[in-house]
Formats: sequence, C-alpha cells, structure tokens
Amino acid sequence: MKNNYDELMQRIEQGTAYVGVLGLGYVGLPLIDAFSSAGFRCLGFDVDERKIESLESKKSYIKHIADEKITKWYSDANFSATVDASKLAETDALLICVPTPLDEARDPDLSFVESTARTIAAHLRPGQIVILESTTYPTTTRDVMVPILETSGLKAGVDFYVAYSPEREDPGNPTFSAAGIPKVVGGIDIPSRDLACALYNKAVAGTIPVDNCEIAEAAKVLENIYRAVNIALVNELKVLFDSMGIDVWSVINAAKTKPFGFQAFYPGPGLGGHCIPIDPFYLSWLARKQGLNTRFIELAGEVNSSMPTYVINRTSEFLNEVGKPIKGSKICMLGVAYKKDVDDPRESPSFTLMEILLQRGADLTYNDPHVPELPKMRHHDLPEMASQELTAEFLSQQDCVLIATDHSAYDYDFIVEHSSLIVDTRNATSGVKSGREKIRKA
Repeated sequence: MKNNYDELMQRIEQGTAYVGVLGLGYVGLPLIDAFSSAGFRCLGFDVDERKIESLESKKSYIKHIADEKITKWYSDANFSATVDASKLAETDALLICVPTPLDEARDPDLSFVESTARTIAAHLRPGQIVILESTTYPTTTRDVMVPILETSGLKAGVDFYVAYSPEREDPGNPTFSAAGIPKVVGGIDIPSRDLACALYNKAVAGTIPVDNCEIAEAAKVLENIYRAVNIALVNELKVLFDSMGIDVWSVINAAKTKPFGFQAFYPGPGLGGHCIPIDPFYLSWLARKQGLNTRFIELAGEVNSSMPTYVINRTSEFLNEVGKPIKGSKICMLGVAYKKDVDDPRESPSFTLMEILLQRGADLTYNDPHVPELPKMRHHDLPEMASQELTAEFLSQQDCVLIATDHSAYDYDFIVEHSSLIVDTRNATSGVKSGREKIRKA
C-alpha cells in the first residue's frame, strides 16, 4: 500500500499522472479542460460513440466548451477520447461524472454509477484512485461503489484508493469555470482523501478536505437543498403577491438592498437543471429509509413542481381577458433550456409547460437560440419541433408569447413591439419601456 501511495502521489505532484474522466457531458468536459489546462494528460471515456466521434472531429456538443478548446487539448497531446474501456487500466486517476437521476417513484437511480463502477472493476489495477463526482446521497461511495470495485479482487484502501468530490458546475456562468471553483473532498480513508486533494489542487482553485466521503456527499446535497427551499419560498410568495396585485420582483429588489442577512432568490416557471429539482430528493429518500421525514424538502418540491400549472393557469386567465381560450390559441414559448444563455435542457420546466399547453389544445411553437431542435427527454412525450424564427410577422400571428427562459440573445423590445400578449415568467421584460400594457407576469 505504501509503495502504491508514494508512487501515485509522486506522479500527481510531478504532473505526470494520467487522468481518466468517465462521462463526457456537462461535468466531464469542463473537468477535462481544467486538468488539460494544468498540463495533465487526459483520457475521456463515454459509452456514447457520437460524443467520441464529435470530440475526435474537434467539435463540441456543449455550448460553453468551444471547439477551439478541444482542438487545443489534442494539439497539446494532452487528450484522447475512447469507448474502449480497456484503456482505463492505463490511467492513474478515474473521475466518474455520470448522471444520477430519479426513477418514476422518485427514488435515486444509481444505475449509471453502478454500471460505470462495474466497467472500472473489470480493468482496475493496483495504485489507481477512483473518485466519484456525481451528486448522490450520503453512503453511496462507500456502500454502493466500493463493493462493486472490489469485485476486481482488489481491496479499497489497500490496493487502490477511493474518494468523493462533488461537481459544482454552473453551466453558462462566465465567472466560475471548473478550474475556478474549490472542491470539497472526502475519502474512504485519509490516504485516499489526501491523494484526491493533491490531484485537484493541481487543476482547480483549491480543495476543502473533509473527514470522510459521507460529509462530502451530504455537503453537495445541502447546497442544492438550500437553493430549492429558498426558491420554493419566493415561488410561494409570488402566488400570494400576485393575488394581492404586488410585483414580487420589485419586492425582492427592495429586500436585497439590505447589506446583511438576506440573499436574493428568484421565482420562475418551475425548476430545471440536474441539481435543484432532483438532488434534494436523494436525502428525503435516505430519510425515509431511516424512518424520518424531511418536511422542508418535500414541501419545497411540492411548491416548485406546482409552478408550471400555475403559470399555465395564469396564461389562461390573461387570454380570457382578450376573449380567447388556450384551446386553438397560437402560443409561442421562448426558451426550452433550463436557464438563460445555455443549451442545457435537463429537467427544464419548459417541457412540462409545453405538455400542459398541448393537453389543453394550444397551437404551440417555440424558439430557443441555443436549442435548434426539441430534444427527446426521458420523462416527457412531446412531438418533434424546431425553433421558429422570431420575425415581426411570426410574432404578430401569435395570440401569446410565453417567456420561459430569459436568454440574453432575445431583443425584448422587438418581441414586445410585435406581439399582442406577453406572459413573462422571468421578469425578462423589466427594461422594456414601450408596450408595457401587453406584458403580464406569471
């Protein structure tokens, strides 16, 4: 064990460790960029051959990772991508960045973590470190992943090392990249933690060592529960204030002028992205196994999941004001990405909004400059659709334009000018001066 540890630590400190990243999506590619930029040789592994082909063609499939970055990885001889799992044995560190969704019963679906661990186990060798980055519930690394890895015949903490360091990606955030965000790191033992910290310290802004994997796993879930609960609070207040004729956005803008004791959170048409709509329920599931209830988490989920229906009901009211039902009305939704200025549609509330509108008979179209075609989503059944060009003629033909994602690319003055009714769920039109009589908040 000592020799394995010393040899791996030396390669890490010298910058010669070979880093493998498993799962080349919104977490994996930025991580490769951080390590490649730090001079480490990287191997990208994914079971999706289309991703490998795209990378080998120096083409990115994620908006905030430019083609030029991928070209540089290759030109620096720091990167290769593969579907060949046998190449994992060549690496020194294996970083797992695969999805951890919920199943139909809202229980954690660890099938991607488990299958990836089995793939690693088939090629695991002494002296490697395996680090899980996928968000999950506390005890996953130790109780789920380690036993699978040990089917290799090797012993965790003796022959190889295991740690957990949760991803903290914020797609589209220009201020914080993967390299600029400190990493919480916990290991199944102290040597595993210290190796993982040494590795990340070479590529990111710093590390926060914690005593074990479970603390690191719980910290990530806490980060997302904090956001989910506070967003639920302002969503609930939005419904109340709407009924009183009070603009919730003005309320928040006033409150956030307090220089202490308040952090602004904003309402919306629902929650999107992988983290906030999903991760808190890992902990509520774990609590049920312990015979406990997590009432704040459940209530926040109930409030946030009710917002798409609230938005559509408000849209129906606004259309009724001009003598039109939703059925048969031409409604264009602006934005299907889950947040502004990204191409990431994961768990976007726009898909639920679209389903409800279609169920109620709307003549539905959409526009999103970052999502040219409506992607297939696991939990949504929507027809094939393509983003429509926002011409003056097209907008004037719509009975309602529903702003679901407030992309910066939208010319809101132009949109309001040529539309007859705007339903704004993001306060995107706050700067529009002319035509405000057409704008409704929801």
